[in-house]
Amino acid sequence: MNIEIRPISAADHAVWLPLWQGYLQFYQSELPAEVSATTWQRFLDPSEPTHAALAWCDGQAVGLVQWIFHRSNWSVEHSCYLQDLFVTGGLRGSGVGRQLIEHVYAQARAAGASRVHWLTHESNTDAMQLYERIAERSGFLQYRKLF
Repeated sequence: MNIEIRPISAADHAVWLPLWQGYLQFYQSELPAEVSATTWQRFLDPSEPTHAALAWCDGQAVGLVQWIFHRSNWSVEHSCYLQDLFVTGGLRGSGVGRQLIEHVYAQARAAGASRVHWLTHESNTDAMQLYERIAERSGFLQYRKLF
């Protein structure tokens, strides 16, 4: 299977949106259309710290990864937050997710970031098998308060 990872372009909206919606459905989440539209526009704005890439197989977009560079109080360099990762159901476990993560690793190294970090839901055990092989679990738990 030949997978190509490439940054999104303005022409990719029609293939990105179903993957984005699939990702939200995977986590049983919904967002207002305005949020998705704003997210998409941020990817296209070079002054924004958020980025996206798609995985392509035989001319079809089969996965997405989205990341954000941000300051850290723990290093001089920026950190890279891998915020969203999604691979279509039929290709999960095939290595596409790993390639998408490694793409973010390469982007973070090129940008001089000190680390890549991400969260996953505790029920995402299949993905966690991959994560355990390619990263270290920090041991921290997330707490949040939504407004």
